[in-house]
Amino acid sequence: MNTEKKDIASLDIDELSAFLPTLSEETGVKFEKFRAKQIFSWLMKGISDFSEMSNISARQREALSEKCYIALPKIHKKFVSKLDGTVKYLFELYDGERIESVFMRYKHGNTICISTQAGCRMGCSFCASTLAGLSRHLTPSEMLGQILAAQNDTGERISNIVMMGIGEPLDNFDNSIKFLKLVNNPDGINIGYRHISLSTCGVVPGIYKLAEENLPITLSVSLHAPTQEYRQSIMPVARKWDIDELLKACRDYIGVTGRRISFEYAMIDGVNDSAECATTLARLLSGMLCHVNLIPLNDVKERDYKRSGTKTIETFVKILEKHGITATVRRRLGSDINASCGQLRRDDSKEE
Repeated sequence: MNTEKKDIASLDIDELSAFLPTLSEETGVKFEKFRAKQIFSWLMKGISDFSEMSNISARQREALSEKCYIALPKIHKKFVSKLDGTVKYLFELYDGERIESVFMRYKHGNTICISTQAGCRMGCSFCASTLAGLSRHLTPSEMLGQILAAQNDTGERISNIVMMGIGEPLDNFDNSIKFLKLVNNPDGINIGYRHISLSTCGVVPGIYKLAEENLPITLSVSLHAPTQEYRQSIMPVARKWDIDELLKACRDYIGVTGRRISFEYAMIDGVNDSAECATTLARLLSGMLCHVNLIPLNDVKERDYKRSGTKTIETFVKILEKHGITATVRRRLGSDINASCGQLRRDDSKEE
């Protein structure tokens, strides 16, 4: 793949309209103004080659192919759960990098969990995604491509997006925002912002920048511990931005957007799941417009952590609710295919 070419699927219609005259000058092929919308429409269908654009002239397709590329991810491996139909993809990108996505079926529609980076540099000690560090950021088209490739493969429309796969979206801020605007475009996939959740491990400057964008998405913050001491022991990001800074950023975000924040909390046996931790967490979040999503930890081969027991989690929920904090336990989908992100990419790398 010649990356000196234009990543055309990362452009919106206005950017395409501005780019086509330049393309005409470089190739000598005329592109009428209405072509921008046609080309955008094709790209949003998940085509992998310009030859598929049947209402674009042959000369125009050749010009596009000469100067542009479509980086639609290819399915390298695919696993389908026999329990609930969840599909886990290991996608290969144009440069050989591999990322993971998970397609999940719910009563309210299909959801996809996408990656925003190839690898991750945040270093959370219970996570598989960060074991090999960060390789590179994903482009907007590579984020979008995960959705398009999954829709093409399943033949089913995706209506909800969770930016909670491999990588930290706010560490790839500009590309993540561009992706959000592309996927929301009414001339494209047209997935509403309220059907999109962005997860961060606590990149405080990114939370403030996201508040300035004021997009009606759901912000999910990976808290995972009720005190600074506990949090920094499992999440290196807490050493840079402590829990007080993080919660202030969250309160300011709520103040600007009026949107409820979802706090993600991985339940780790003997680490952060005691009754004392639940009480401390409830006091920490008291008065905040928020929701706590408890996540039974997914086992990672290279880590010693284990998930909390069912009774422990139930007690944790009761304590939070007793203190007025709404809490739910995330339902585990695809448990027979290891549908948590990071492990498949790691295993595949080790095999090769």
